[in-house]
Amino acid sequence: MKIQKRETDGGGEFFIEEDGKNVALMTYKKSGEDTIIIDHTEVDESLKGKGVGKKLVAEGVKFTRENNLKIIAQCSFAKKIIEITPESQDVLSA
Repeated sequence: MKIQKRETDGGGEFFIEEDGKNVALMTYKKSGEDTIIIDHTEVDESLKGKGVGKKLVAEGVKFTRENNLKIIAQCSFAKKIIEITPESQDVLSA
């Protein structure tokens, strides 16, 4: 299962595709020059409970670090995962 990233107008998404269909997705919007807003995370029923959503959030955290960005997590799932993962909290916007 490979996480891919796609830039969209004003933001982007991390996703997993199987048989040409998105089975997991996390979307974000850009907010200024140094912040992204994670606004949605969705995982197909067939993958729920397998840690796929956590992997998407981890990929978003990695992306923000590599690009010297911060995260505002409007998505309740992403916010929870970042808050309970001490090594991810440095990317949260104050």
